[in-house]
Amino acid sequence: MDFDEYETLPTSSLRVHMTAGAVAGIMEHCIMYPVDSVKTRMQCLAPSPEAAYRSIREGLFKMINSEGIMRPLGGVTAVILGAGPAHALYFSAYESIKKTFGSNNKFQNNIVNASAGCGATLLHDAVMVPADVVKQRMQMYNSPYSSCFDCIRKLYQTEGIGAFYRSYTTQLAMNLPFHAIHIVTYENLHFLLNPEREYNPKVHVFAGAAAGAIAAACTTPLDMCKTLLNTQETSTLAQLQQSRIVGIIGAFRTIYVMNGFSGFFKGLSARVLYQMPGTAISWSVYELFKYQLFKKESMADNPPSSHRDSELILDKVTIESEKEASSRAYGEGESLGKNMFHDKRIATLSTTTNKTMERLRLHMPSSLTANCAAADDNLLGK
Repeated sequence: MDFDEYETLPTSSLRVHMTAGAVAGIMEHCIMYPVDSVKTRMQCLAPSPEAAYRSIREGLFKMINSEGIMRPLGGVTAVILGAGPAHALYFSAYESIKKTFGSNNKFQNNIVNASAGCGATLLHDAVMVPADVVKQRMQMYNSPYSSCFDCIRKLYQTEGIGAFYRSYTTQLAMNLPFHAIHIVTYENLHFLLNPEREYNPKVHVFAGAAAGAIAAACTTPLDMCKTLLNTQETSTLAQLQQSRIVGIIGAFRTIYVMNGFSGFFKGLSARVLYQMPGTAISWSVYELFKYQLFKKESMADNPPSSHRDSELILDKVTIESEKEASSRAYGEGESLGKNMFHDKRIATLSTTTNKTMERLRLHMPSSLTANCAAADDNLLGK
C-alpha cells in the first residue's frame, strides 16, 4: 500500500473515523474556547456595563483582569464531555454517507456532500445541544453556577429536562445550512488546491479555515437566536417583562425589538474568528489522525514476513541462474536443438518472473512493484 496516495486509503473503518473525529472535536473546542466565551458575551442583547466588549482582545483582557485568569475557560468541561462523542458521530456519519452516495459528477457530488453534512449534523447536535446550553450558561457574566455539574443539577431542578433542548430546533436550523455550506466549500477547495487528493496538511488547514469562515458569516443571525434561547438573558427578560423566550420565532422577534436588524449580526467578527481557526484545527487534526490510524492498521494487516522475504531472494537467485544459462545457450545457438533449449529456458524464466511479480504485487507498494516489472522486462530483453 502506498501511503503517499492519501485518498486511496480505505474509508470503511468506523473506529478510525470516530477516533479521529473525537480527537479533532475536542482539540477544536478546547483551543478556541476563550474566544467562544467572549463571543457569547458579545451576543448579549442587554449586557452589563462590565461585560460590554468591542473586540475579542478587549473581552479577554477584561475577563482575565476582573474575573481571574481561568474565567475564559469557564464551562470547558461541558465541551470536552460533549465534543468528543458529538464529533465522533459527525465524522463517521459524514464519511459513511459520502462513500455510499458519492458520484463522479461534480454537481451531484456537491449535493451528496451537502446531504452528508446535514445528516451528520442531526447526530452531532443531539449530543452537542445540551453541552452548549451548560457551556453558555457558564460563560455568562455573573453566572450563578459554580461548576458544570452544578449547572446541570440546577437547570434540571428549576427548568426541567426541556431546558437542555430548548434551542435544538434553532440549532438545527443554524447548523444544517452551516454544515452544508461548510462541507461543500471544504470539499471544493480541497479538490481545487489538491487535485491529486494526497495528504496535504497545508491544504486541509486553509480549506478548513475558509470553509468555516464563510459558513459562520452566513449563519450568524441563527447563532444569535441560539445564544438567546440558551442563555435566557435575565436583563432582556426584565426589560420585555417576560418569563421566558421560546422558539426561533420568539428569538427573532426579541432580537429585532431589542437591537433592530443590526442585532442579528452582533458578535459576527468573534464568530468568524472563532470558526476559522476552529475548523482549520478540526479538519487538519481529523485528516492527520485518519491518515496515521489507517497507516497503522494497514501495516498491522500486512506484517513483514522473513519467510516471504526468503522466497523472494530465492526467486532472484533463480532468475539470475536462468539468465546466465539462457545467455550461454543463446550465444552458442548454432543448432536448432540449442535454440529450442534457449526457448525453453526463456519460457521457464518468464513463468518464474510472473510468480515473483505476483508476490510483489501482494506484499509490496505499487511503486516498487512497477519498478521491479520494468527491471524484469529489461532482463528478458523485451
